[in-house]
Amino acid sequence: MANSVVHFEIPADDIERARAFYQGAFGWTVESYPGMDYTGVTTAEVDQQTRLPLEPGTINGGMFQRSSQLNATVLTIGVDDIDAALEAVEKHGGKTLRGREAVADMGFTGYFTDPEGNVVGLWQSARA
Repeated sequence: MANSVVHFEIPADDIERARAFYQGAFGWTVESYPGMDYTGVTTAEVDQQTRLPLEPGTINGGMFQRSSQLNATVLTIGVDDIDAALEAVEKHGGKTLRGREAVADMGFTGYFTDPEGNVVGLWQSARA
């Protein structure tokens, strides 16, 4: 599903406080990823092998420590090639915020700002 929204990210000043809020208010599963400074958020039932949501149209996400660059909720678009996507972003008036970065052995992420100043994430899966 290239070029579809596949993930969301919520910044937090206090990850534990945010975890308690989303678990309590919505029943989401919120858990830290070992060895990473990132917290996974599961809002929908997932396939245990692929970790992808079972119900069409649902997405899961994550939480990260708020920073000056990443300080608002981010929607993430799944792409086939982050480098090509960032080239297209730049060609159409956006700006690369963070280029391609590996996320363990799962895939790659990147961030850009659109012409309106919104931060948007990109995800390129390492799965074939």
